[in-house]
Amino acid sequence: MADITCSRCGQHKPAFERAPFPGAIGARIVAEICQDCWGLWLKQQTMLINHYGLNVMDPQARTFLTKNLEAFLFKTGAAEDVDTTQKGSISW
Repeated sequence: MADITCSRCGQHKPAFERAPFPGAIGARIVAEICQDCWGLWLKQQTMLINHYGLNVMDPQARTFLTKNLEAFLFKTGAAEDVDTTQKGSISW
């Protein structure tokens, strides 16, 4: 297994053996993101799904999560802050 310098945390750590996400984003994760930062994203994703009551089968919810994945891991755009006053709802 190769090592990478993670673009999110800046540390030199083991890379993924295979992409944890499909497509071009998955290839970018393998090249730039460490497994520890991916684990942090999984916790953030779970929090977003539970907080907003997202149905991951809904294409809008998947788009919302993908946008947040890119913002969280690659610092592109604005990540969704969890607003506890909006529990169980999200407006598209």
